[in-house]
Amino acid sequence: MGLTKTEVFTADQNRIADLAKAFAHPARVAILQHLVKTQSCICGDLVDVLPLSQATVSQHLKELSRIGIVKGNVQPPRVCYCINEDVWAEAKAIFGSLLTSFEGNICC
Repeated sequence: MGLTKTEVFTADQNRIADLAKAFAHPARVAILQHLVKTQSCICGDLVDVLPLSQATVSQHLKELSRIGIVKGNVQPPRVCYCINEDVWAEAKAIFGSLLTSFEGNICC
């Protein structure tokens, strides 16, 4: 598999791509929607709500945590997850700015 060559892009472009990855899979979207709706930390409840295995939910939570849009609170033996408000605001600002920058130029 080839290299992604992320180093040839700006830090901002790489961050936008990372944040976009949070929304790039329907399971991650469902997890984020559930966390937004409940507005609290969720542990094993996600497996009860989503039609996914524990391992699959864990993998998606790991990716969302890596991006930073979800944060975890370790309460052994569990980790409870919630939206990281700072990163959520960052994503909202970045995507809002990107999407509103198009002025509707007629092209084709």
